[in-house]
Amino acid sequence: MASPALLPGLIVGNFGRHFLVESASGERRICHSRGKKSQGVVGDRVLWQASQDEGTIEKIEPRRNLFYRQDEVRTKSFAANLDQVLILIAAEPEFSSSQLTRALIAAEEQHITPIIALNKSDLAEPFACAWDWLAPYRQMGYDVIPLALAKNTEADRSTLLQRLTGKTTLVLGPSGAGKSTLINCLIPGALAQTGELSQALNTGKHTTTSTTWYWLDDNRTSALLDSPGFQEFGLNHIDPAQLAAYMPDLKPHVAQCKFYNCSHLHEPGCGVMASVKSADSPDSISANRYKIYSDLYAELKQIRRY
Repeated sequence: MASPALLPGLIVGNFGRHFLVESASGERRICHSRGKKSQGVVGDRVLWQASQDEGTIEKIEPRRNLFYRQDEVRTKSFAANLDQVLILIAAEPEFSSSQLTRALIAAEEQHITPIIALNKSDLAEPFACAWDWLAPYRQMGYDVIPLALAKNTEADRSTLLQRLTGKTTLVLGPSGAGKSTLINCLIPGALAQTGELSQALNTGKHTTTSTTWYWLDDNRTSALLDSPGFQEFGLNHIDPAQLAAYMPDLKPHVAQCKFYNCSHLHEPGCGVMASVKSADSPDSISANRYKIYSDLYAELKQIRRY
């Protein structure tokens, strides 16, 4: 008897050992990966095989990118085949400049366009401080947008849809930044439905532990992906020698370095260090950004000693 045909699909949810796969016609069903290891991530294009009311993932198609973080303990994959990462931070609670930079570096390394969204513009004083603090990121060419998601205004929805339409975008952000509010503003009721499915598959667990895919339009051309929160963003997969290349304010000055293998920490004739010292120059590197670079470089070098 001939085996059932393999069907093209898209992983739109990952709940432990179960995947939610969407067919070309838009039908969704629970699938399991072949074998013991679950290699798939949300955003993967797959070939799957139907089996009664469920299915089996037989093959994962090649990815164009994979957004992930890696620390000493494990690698955490967020999503594959992304166009953009929208990094959502808020004027309150205060966000970590180090974590923001790490997320930006992870996106740059995978050739994924980052967008920085600063929420809570309705809190005048803290927002003004945070907006000023983000000035170097605007100077680097990053798209930085102000939002007041709790107000649920048409202006904010328009600002977001202008950037999200026709794209596959992962929403990334720490707890309290307003990620759930953003998703509910654009897709009312989406999180409640996903919570019900998660509870059914994980026997009561209701926390977001993996990425979930939502369509923004009926034609399924624009997608918004909700990611789990995180406290740390490890970059153990980044080569310290390549670190400056993923930081847009450092990268142009690397060409001025005297030595090809310059670490930009102590070598004579270093273009990066010279730029930090020339604080009056419009394209100089801020002391804060240089400290983030040097701390991260030391961390990555330390990891490679073991």
